[in-house]
Amino acid sequence: MSIDTTSTGPIAADVFADGEAVIEAITAGRRPAPDVLRRVHERAAKITDEIRQKHGILDLGVPAIREFRDRE
Repeated sequence: MSIDTTSTGPIAADVFADGEAVIEAITAGRRPAPDVLRRVHERAAKITDEIRQKHGILDLGVPAIREFRDRE
């Protein structure tokens, strides 16, 4: 059995390439290139903004911790 490494599936090729570059750099013990990190951070910020616009700010952590604490 072999793994198809030529297809990125549902992941855009540029996103996949940046992910591979990050993994390669980290496994080699070095920091990823600044331009790769910038693109990754920009995509993450865009996704975060889209989620906030769609769902608002979700305050799940504090209520969950308080509920857990009150059970003891």
